[in-house]
Amino acid sequence: MPTYQKFFHRVLQKHFPQKSTSLQAQIDLEFAALQQDIRFGVTSSNPMDRRMDIAGYFLATIKALDKEGIAYETIRNIVLEIAHEYVKPRSRFHLFLKQLPPKLISTHFGKMLINFFKTRFYENTHAEGFKVKIITDKTETFGFGYGFDIVECGICKLFKKHDYQKFASVLCEVDYITSGLAGLTLIRTGTIANGAKICDFRFQKNTD
Repeated sequence: MPTYQKFFHRVLQKHFPQKSTSLQAQIDLEFAALQQDIRFGVTSSNPMDRRMDIAGYFLATIKALDKEGIAYETIRNIVLEIAHEYVKPRSRFHLFLKQLPPKLISTHFGKMLINFFKTRFYENTHAEGFKVKIITDKTETFGFGYGFDIVECGICKLFKKHDYQKFASVLCEVDYITSGLAGLTLIRTGTIANGAKICDFRFQKNTD
């Protein structure tokens, strides 16, 4: 069982103590049915496609809750709670690791890593996957020297394919959580899930 699933189980047990077991069984069935649509992420050369597995589990959870008649806003809150539990630091060292990448951006090593991944992120190795353009021009990134545009979103494609696109934007909200933990403020003007042509990610370092 992937490590992330325990965070789903924990939150669902909290909200649905009487039926968490049956609910979890339904989620697992939904997830199994999604495998043919997400398994490419495991072998894809585009690192962003690795997100497809956990995205599939979020979709399976959303579908199961929706079929239980749970309201949209309640599902949204549960999804965000799961995401927060999953990404929050477990220790000071864990927090250090989350805050390390922004500190490496301006270093020689950081620039080497960005250049190494630049092509891989833009490769659309699977029609259902991601395509991401990395931005390093400081004039386009508020002086930070790093940002990116998601040109094609694998998560949006997956949710749309299963007629659950109205929930895709909930996962967009998680980006603000992860950016904050990294010591950054996320600045963007739109997301594909909300009708924009791209998802633009720009960042500023937090001063506090």
